[in-house]
Amino acid sequence: MINLLPLPLMIVSFGYIVSAQSTAPLPGARAHSLGYSSACLADEWSVLNNVAGLAKVKDVSVGFTYDMQPSFMPFDKVAFALCRPGKISIGLGFFRFGDNLYQEQILSGGAGSAIGTTAIGLKVNYIRYSVSGIGDKGILSISLGGISELTPRLTVGAHIINVNQPFLSKADDERLPTLLIVGLMFKLRDNAFVVTELEKDMEFKAVWKSGLEYTLHKKLLIRTGFNLYPSAGFFGLGFRLRKFNADYAFQYSAGWGSRHEATVVYRLKTSMR
Repeated sequence: MINLLPLPLMIVSFGYIVSAQSTAPLPGARAHSLGYSSACLADEWSVLNNVAGLAKVKDVSVGFTYDMQPSFMPFDKVAFALCRPGKISIGLGFFRFGDNLYQEQILSGGAGSAIGTTAIGLKVNYIRYSVSGIGDKGILSISLGGISELTPRLTVGAHIINVNQPFLSKADDERLPTLLIVGLMFKLRDNAFVVTELEKDMEFKAVWKSGLEYTLHKKLLIRTGFNLYPSAGFFGLGFRLRKFNADYAFQYSAGWGSRHEATVVYRLKTSMR
């Protein structure tokens, strides 16, 4: 059981995961089933993904998502998002990862605005770490994002996470890593698009992520995706009603096994624009 492991061993085993989660929670079953390719997406989860996407959200909405790894429950993730569109759209998001032994929480507040076919956004993140027997640590980080429609069928998106590189430990000169994500979205037709992007942590190799979304019916969508380094495959379903959305994502990788994520979104008020 994880709570019987010596604390130093636990910290080492969580090291890579902690770093990855600190820089990019990337919640929401839609993004998950597309291989976490979220740089060009504009939905309720943009406040925790590419914040520029808030500028294109049309409805006041609230969302909740739960991401589960059956093989190791401490890696489960929970997130909440609330957004309100306007000339300057605003969003609030909360993300939690871990258990009573180790836990990470991120509270994000962001804003996005559109200028023609280009959207830009900025958010501030308060990241809190809690390690049993050691204590808590809280830091502030800043993230920036942009999305631009180059043509009616081609969109480019990019965001920089933790652009200010806040200190995790000044004594050890350890900073929260900066992550750069750049992606493209190409509309194959009105009911289908592909996304592909590169995610680069300054200290690790780039991750290539791609996905496909196809609308079978105005109320039913299917998605698939893949990652390279580390390799993983993804599949998902989406359901669209007038005020309610539900999404499911499945992920499988040889190293970590399967993950499942379920997301629900409720639109409190529609057609704000």
